[in-house]
Amino acid sequence: MTERDRRIEVCVIFGGVSGEHEISLLSARSILAALDPRKYHVLQIGITHEGEWLTGEDVLSALSNGTLDGCSVATLLADPSRTGIYRLYPLNGSERLELIRKVDVVFPVLHGTFGEDGTIQGLFELANIAYVGSGVVASAVGMDKGIFKDVMRANGIAVADSRVFTRREINENSARVVEMSEKIASYPLFVKPANLGSSVGVSKCHDREELISGLKEAARFDRRILVEKGIDAREIEVSVLGNEQPIASVPGEIIPADEFYSYDAKYHDNRSQLLIPAPLTETQAEQARELAIKTYKAIDAAGMARVDMLMERSSGIIYVNEINTIPGFTQISMYPKLWAASGIAYSELVDRLIELALERKSEREATTYRYRRENGTK
Repeated sequence: MTERDRRIEVCVIFGGVSGEHEISLLSARSILAALDPRKYHVLQIGITHEGEWLTGEDVLSALSNGTLDGCSVATLLADPSRTGIYRLYPLNGSERLELIRKVDVVFPVLHGTFGEDGTIQGLFELANIAYVGSGVVASAVGMDKGIFKDVMRANGIAVADSRVFTRREINENSARVVEMSEKIASYPLFVKPANLGSSVGVSKCHDREELISGLKEAARFDRRILVEKGIDAREIEVSVLGNEQPIASVPGEIIPADEFYSYDAKYHDNRSQLLIPAPLTETQAEQARELAIKTYKAIDAAGMARVDMLMERSSGIIYVNEINTIPGFTQISMYPKLWAASGIAYSELVDRLIELALERKSEREATTYRYRRENGTK
């Protein structure tokens, strides 16, 4: 078999220690179904809520059903000389590692903490393995809503007024946190965990009582909590694809069933609407697409991201709300639906992301990690 004929070894990793664990399983199911077995040899890795890595013939179903019998403990070593997935098994009262398979590229489908925040990307970098999506810095910045907004401001990109508080500040001096929050803007205010997605722990607060409750709820999910000005706005989203020369999809608009696009409005209330393409003027649509690419480049994102924006109804100003470097990836998620409307089908999108991962690794390999002076000394 020639190198050209060889199938690409892909490891799809899903689940994770995150409030978005279940959403990850839904995304992974769609991606696994789209991977052409003629092109790819696929290995599944599921991460439990407790952080245990498991592999098996159908670990996705095992995690979904909660029946883990038949799954094996697995791991990826932070050792570039041993790039592959290993099985951990008992032997003579101790544990041994056994190579399951060498891997060409990892496709992480891990929404939220410990998957979208740069932590697992650091492991992939240490292992010197190609992986789909953004690197350590872009993942971490994109995940932390407070730091992300600071980077946007530094790049001249409009964002809503906001401030970050810590869980300790809320627990030890909630009155001061409330006072400082009310100085950001008049109600309504949004309260969000800084490092989570899918609207988990997010509250729209119309008065002080709701603000106190929202702060406590957000503090359950993160030690950093963002309070930001509520904007009467249309919710516009744009998908971005690429590495050094990213492209943007047509914009879409969300008409949430709830007051905002909450977790229930996203995943349980079918009254929410996705308008694709968004009913915008040609000028507005182009402005949204340009802003999405500018945002993407500002954090050095790669592979994919969905940029969420708020178009203020009274002024038409577009504010960047957040960027999702591992967006929802089910067949009905906004990211792939926007690309379908832009001419890239789901299966082709998955193919392109794997190609971009391999391209990104080739680019990293052009970097020199040893320094020697011209005379050959260090």
